[in-house]
Amino acid sequence: MLKNPAVRPLHIHIPDEDIKDLQYRLKNARWPTPITPSNWADGTDGDYLRDLVHYWANTYNWREREEKLNRFAHYQADVDGTTLHFIHAAATSENATPLLLMQGWPSSFVQVLNIIPLLTGRFEVIAVSMPGYPFTKFPEEHGMSFVRMADLVKKLMVDVLGFARFAARGSDQGALVQQQIGLKYREHVIGLHRTGITPFLSPQPNDLSEAEVAYQQKVAAWAPEETLYARFQSLRPETLTPALSDSPVALASWFIEKFQRWGDCDGNVDAHFGRDALLDNLSLHWFTNAGAASVRIYREVFRAWGLTGRVAAPTAIIMPLKDAVTVPAPREWAERFYNVQRFTVMERGGHFAEWEVPQEIAEDIKTFFEGLK
Repeated sequence: MLKNPAVRPLHIHIPDEDIKDLQYRLKNARWPTPITPSNWADGTDGDYLRDLVHYWANTYNWREREEKLNRFAHYQADVDGTTLHFIHAAATSENATPLLLMQGWPSSFVQVLNIIPLLTGRFEVIAVSMPGYPFTKFPEEHGMSFVRMADLVKKLMVDVLGFARFAARGSDQGALVQQQIGLKYREHVIGLHRTGITPFLSPQPNDLSEAEVAYQQKVAAWAPEETLYARFQSLRPETLTPALSDSPVALASWFIEKFQRWGDCDGNVDAHFGRDALLDNLSLHWFTNAGAASVRIYREVFRAWGLTGRVAAPTAIIMPLKDAVTVPAPREWAERFYNVQRFTVMERGGHFAEWEVPQEIAEDIKTFFEGLK
């Protein structure tokens, strides 16, 4: 499978000068005058950010973390004029099901590293990074929408890697790309497993259930505050990208707030995600300049959303109650978008579920796809 000439192994090795440049920028950051008291209510907590940056510059060891990342088998594939990154993890059993894993912003493949070993007993895992994420080719012109990404990922899975049919698990942007795959390439999809559901549908249906009416009322109160980041990145990303490309402190401030707000961390982002793992994600975005490239996806989606309709493939929905980036939806709302065969409300875990509660997500994936057999 991996002998296709379009596929080549990737050994992660960041040049020494790039590491020294990062440390210099971190140690010589220009800080604003602090506001008292420092907390997360006004945005990224200033005291926390200063402590994180000091640790990043003086204690965090990229070479040690790089070695751990390289314990996974990384590849790059040339697909239709662009380059995709993916991790391949072979199954430990025969007749395993190919499983596509994808995540979204502001994460990276770091999000799925904990869950991959839990899945290889039944699945051959392909964890794909979308264009704009670390070790991919960054789009240089408009047009890299979710449906375009769906075309590329389908070609990778079917035409390059040789899987006629595959299962898929996604969250955030990754789930939306897989939704497009389900709408456009139904014949290749065994089933979809995703976290959450989009709260928006235009025009809004006139046959909402009582639960859906209550849900939409909550969405109306939530959206003006919690979707501001997405609206900004959708409309004016080029105002932000120079800061994310030039300053690792700006990158950390813009990204880390999302983990603190969206994760089920009860305010302690380090204890929940692991400080080194959070910095793995930030470092990958910094070294590859994906921190700037990934936010541009929002603009491309705003310009062209993609296909609409109901995915016919069997679908499992995980609905975490602690995901602050959205409002937990009732099952009947999810059924407007998908052929829902399994709907699991999760008391634990937030937006980055594979990272936060990998055991629970892995078990739900296995139970769902085993049932489809």
